[in-house]
Amino acid sequence: MTTATEISNRIIEAVMAQKLAPGSRLGEQQLAMLFDCSRTIVREALTRLATRGIVTVSARRGWYVIEPSQDEAREAFEARRVIELGLLHQLKVVDKAAVRQLKSHLQREKAALAGSDVGARSFLLGDFHVCLAECLGNSLLADTLRDFTARTTLIAMLYQSSHDAAQSCEDHVRIVEALEAGDIARAEALMSEHIGTVQSALRLQASSDPLAGLRDALAPVHKSPAPPAKATTAPKGRPRKSTPSSASAKDTPTDPSPYLGALL
Repeated sequence: MTTATEISNRIIEAVMAQKLAPGSRLGEQQLAMLFDCSRTIVREALTRLATRGIVTVSARRGWYVIEPSQDEAREAFEARRVIELGLLHQLKVVDKAAVRQLKSHLQREKAALAGSDVGARSFLLGDFHVCLAECLGNSLLADTLRDFTARTTLIAMLYQSSHDAAQSCEDHVRIVEALEAGDIARAEALMSEHIGTVQSALRLQASSDPLAGLRDALAPVHKSPAPPAKATTAPKGRPRKSTPSSASAKDTPTDPSPYLGALL
């Protein structure tokens, strides 16, 4: 029988592969049928994922994949920056076995980029950071980074990241090259640049005002546009007197409509 751990791991993998989008509903009965287990085991798996910040539950919607807010997106990237740069900063030396393992992961990334499996590509690009923590001997941080990587994958989907997958792979190659050369400071700088580039590719608004959209929609509407000015005509048989205000229409600016002014 499938265990709660196996179910939670499969859901995490699906998120990292971009196969489960933010807000996807996770029905207990459907998952129990899919994994051939009881709803109790499914509920245990989902509860674990809720504790890890990957799913949430509500009385109305049931269980569903989180939809991170803009503030939560920024916090997730800041957390990754602190963890990953701190992991590299405390390094003294990287052994050859770790470098070989990282290079093997890079080969799988490159193969995925050359292939057509978008899910495998997305998973491997995110899993590089988990692999790095494992190779450097910190399994606790590897587990933490797996969760944060899943969250940032959801964020990239939700906020339509424009970051190029090939560029991510190239960033990873440069980081491993620096580690192999023993240049830990350069590897740390490259990692900081990489995380910053991925974050900057998100389409996040500069302002996080939660009422911005509603504020614009409910702004007062101009209901009484000014009536057009009446044209004056000269009496028959008498020439029209020229006045300073009777300049040609070409030279006289027209008053914009109040409706148009509200749009400009």
